Amino acid sequence: MDWRDEGALLAVRQHGETSAIVEVFTKAHGRHAGVVRGGASRKLAPLLQPGAQLDLTWRARLEDHIGTFTVEPLRSRAGLLSNRLALAALNSVCALLHTTLPEREPHPDLYASTIGLLDTLGATPDCVLAYLRWELLLLEELGYGLDLTSCAVTGSREDLAYVSPKSGRAVARDAAGDWADRLLPLPPCLLGQGPADPGELFAGLTTTGYFLEHRLFPDLGTRPLPEARRRLVAMIARQG
Repeated sequence: MDWRDEGALLAVRQHGETSAIVEVFTKAHGRHAGVVRGGASRKLAPLLQPGAQLDLTWRARLEDHIGTFTVEPLRSRAGLLSNRLALAALNSVCALLHTTLPEREPHPDLYASTIGLLDTLGATPDCVLAYLRWELLLLEELGYGLDLTSCAVTGSREDLAYVSPKSGRAVARDAAGDWADRLLPLPPCLLGQGPADPGELFAGLTTTGYFLEHRLFPDLGTRPLPEARRRLVAMIARQG
């Protein structure tokens, strides 16, 4: 069994004295793991960093084996090391994909969005806004998408200000009534309106984070949200 694809590296851990087990997110083969011979060497280890774009050839005797990767670097994102916010966003992306995606299940739309986001990080001041919209897509791809098109109570598309934590649907400001303090914030940036200040970004991440923590992750086995995402949100909170 063998295939060739491109992918972004999500995680790496040493395997034996000289090899490494890497996990990548690819367009055609989803989240996939494999052994890289010599992956812990001085030559390859610096190339196997989270977010790196790789040309991958996977081989195994049987399809359900972990198999081995031959890797060629296509794009390094080591330049993000000097940008703390962009690096935090990259680490959060990798951690969320690592913990949420089913193994070997293709998600081509999410893959394209992920690569676009990784290419954007550090290149624009709106990288956190792009990250927030990526989280919305992640929820949608995994079956937990939010319906922010109209008010769940009145059907209105005007003055949408909240999200119901139960249904994931938008709620207009006037329709919230006494329930407003029990609803989640719906800042304009979640509706595709930008740019956004740190306060709005934090509000948006609070809402997407609720559905990650209270809907998606419990269905995956009640594991906590990745620490990398918590660090990113904390950085945004300090800015706001």
